[in-house]
Amino acid sequence: MIDHELRKLRLIDWGLAEFYHPGKEYNVRVASRYFKGPELLVDLQDYDYSLDMWSLGCMFAGMIFRKEPFFYGHDNQDQLVKIAKVLGTDELNAYLDKYQLELEPQLEALVGRHSRKPWSKFINADNQHLVSPEAIDFLDKLLRYDHQDRLTAKEAMVRTCLLRASKGSRNQQDEKSMKLKSERSVWRDDDD
Repeated sequence: MIDHELRKLRLIDWGLAEFYHPGKEYNVRVASRYFKGPELLVDLQDYDYSLDMWSLGCMFAGMIFRKEPFFYGHDNQDQLVKIAKVLGTDELNAYLDKYQLELEPQLEALVGRHSRKPWSKFINADNQHLVSPEAIDFLDKLLRYDHQDRLTAKEAMVRTCLLRASKGSRNQQDEKSMKLKSERSVWRDDDD
């Protein structure tokens, strides 16, 4: 849950949490629909921690684009359609082929064909102050169909530190730039 005004994030709903054991097949009826990874929506039962990284990507996209939930499907099938409309169907089909999965004909027809949308399509006047190239790169590495291509939790933590560092250096540069502009205007005022 996110409270933008108070700048608070609360992680909730641990009811279906369980320990991960490599090679174990898990139930795909887990996770809140809006944060479900593609592996759950295509019935891949051999999933792992990378599922949580997808969910993080969904939350992060919702925060930076101010669109919550970011993928707003009305049911599990529609959820996959919403994802495909953003990430494209070429990547979805490559993912399905890699793991020898097939969509049911009805779901395949629902998903249709879509090209990948650039993340810039989601930037507008209301959210542009929340988006940076580093944030887009971070998001792009989380929201991947192939769970093996997503950032790990450790890699994500390193990137978040880099995000903060780059934001801090940008803020320092902005402050220096503002100070320099201020000094220039003082000089101009003195010349009058």
